[in-house]
Amino acid sequence: MRYAFLDEEAKKEIRRSILKAIAIPGYIVSFASRELPVARGWGTGGLQITLAMINEKDTLKVIDQGCDGSVNAVNIRNFIKSVTNVETTVDTKEASIIQTRHRIPEIELQERQTLVFQVPIPDIMETVEPNLGKQKLLHANADYSKLWVLLYEDTSQFGDSRISNRYPVMVNHRYAMDPSPIPKYDTPKLGNSKALQLFGAGREKKIYAIPPYTDVKPLKFEDREFKVENFGDKVCSRCGSNESFLDEVYDDEGLTHYYCNDTDFCDNRLEIGDKK
Repeated sequence: MRYAFLDEEAKKEIRRSILKAIAIPGYIVSFASRELPVARGWGTGGLQITLAMINEKDTLKVIDQGCDGSVNAVNIRNFIKSVTNVETTVDTKEASIIQTRHRIPEIELQERQTLVFQVPIPDIMETVEPNLGKQKLLHANADYSKLWVLLYEDTSQFGDSRISNRYPVMVNHRYAMDPSPIPKYDTPKLGNSKALQLFGAGREKKIYAIPPYTDVKPLKFEDREFKVENFGDKVCSRCGSNESFLDEVYDDEGLTHYYCNDTDFCDNRLEIGDKK
């Protein structure tokens, strides 16, 4: 069996696309997306990036909505391990490659790490312009007036943007970018991250990137504060954290509980508490 499933020519082509994406932060690069033994919509774009990059020295972590134990995360992790035999981990600090769906880990990433996003819709302009050719022209001219109009209409009618995830960001003062369906809570983490961030959309055949220490800011009006999800005085029922993204869960009696969305972050807090 070929190492990491993909043939060497496929890996080279994907790596070239990754390098181009890194060289032009936020710019969408086309690539020849390959068929994989998983259904499209299960993260084939991110999976191809990971398979093209990974080697025997890497340690892999895969998360889905912050969880290491979801069906998507477990199956992708098992598949990558079966075709590479690399070490896997649930510890964010130990991983050299982290493949993620819809979240950025709570623990700050470091320079030796790469965060690979599974992306369903790569171009933020699709929100306001359905024509592919016009989307490219708007990017080429840095014409994002339609995005600004969308934000203005929301603000004028509702007092703030209604966009809860995939909030548009400006990368390196040049390209408006879709950050994948991460919550607004995670948007500030994109900017000046120490880690390399790669985005892959398999069905759409697109790759884009945010290199380390790149300026990334959410699109917002100068007189408006960018607001993220606020959980008020809610804390994690498991570890007591009030500084993480929380999931709302109902028990059998209908009572509401809150838990850290990032399972590794929650486990680390419990471990530190036990040592104390």
